[in-house]
Amino acid sequence: MTVGFIGLGKMGGPMAANVAAATPGLVCFDMAGTDDRLPAGGVAATSVADVAARCTTVLISVPDGAATQAVAEAILATDQPVVETLIDLSTIGPQAAVRAAELLAPAGITYCDGPVSGGAAGARAATISLMFSGPTAVLDGQRALLESFTGNIFHVGEHAGQGQAMKLANNYLSATALAATSEAVAFGAAHGLDMATMIDVLNVSTGRNSATVDKFPNRVLTGSYDAGFSTAHMTKDVGLFVDSAAAIDTADVVANAVATTWRGCDAALPGSDFTEIWRYVSTPKT
Repeated sequence: MTVGFIGLGKMGGPMAANVAAATPGLVCFDMAGTDDRLPAGGVAATSVADVAARCTTVLISVPDGAATQAVAEAILATDQPVVETLIDLSTIGPQAAVRAAELLAPAGITYCDGPVSGGAAGARAATISLMFSGPTAVLDGQRALLESFTGNIFHVGEHAGQGQAMKLANNYLSATALAATSEAVAFGAAHGLDMATMIDVLNVSTGRNSATVDKFPNRVLTGSYDAGFSTAHMTKDVGLFVDSAAAIDTADVVANAVATTWRGCDAALPGSDFTEIWRYVSTPKT
């Protein structure tokens, strides 16, 4: 098995670095410039086609479904590609994953989606969780590779798109918890309550959640706002959840309200860390 990695950005870069440390000769490519982002021990490719002509397994970490489709099309356009398995670590939504799988299947290429959770810090530390959907045999054959850059691997389904569904469900709940906690803390502050005291109370009460346990004590109370995941990316993921829920006609009333809040935050605080939604929610609206 020869391995390639496409997409060396904020998440892809550290993941590729961990893969390269365990996989000598990892072939890497990034549209924004491979040489500047090449991990130690990696080998620079000149294009997606170059990766496809050299690697039997390809990992990709790209911004959206359109980018995944562009990679798939470039692989199919390659003269004599050797790719057998493509594992998509991106968050692109179930529909985009299914389209990519259908596009690659006639060429004998197995597409698996394995979106990750844990942020840039988790990617650097190789502690991120991976939600794999694809054939059991493929996961068994790729497990050692996946373990080189993850802390937890969950096989959530056999079919393309199921990993995406799991990731969107997770990020929707994370986004909801952070937005709702911000509103609750703003409500308490308006009544003269101390933020730190509120967080202490919530964490031993029924309001405890990922925002009270982690985001507020470690990112908001400290003023660091450095979770390493952007408001823009969270807004995108909640939007994908809403779109996917609409496509299969599941409940989305709360999701639409959460999406509206995140879109407002992204517009008001461009380039912000997603923990800065506290600043958006707590700012007087008049």
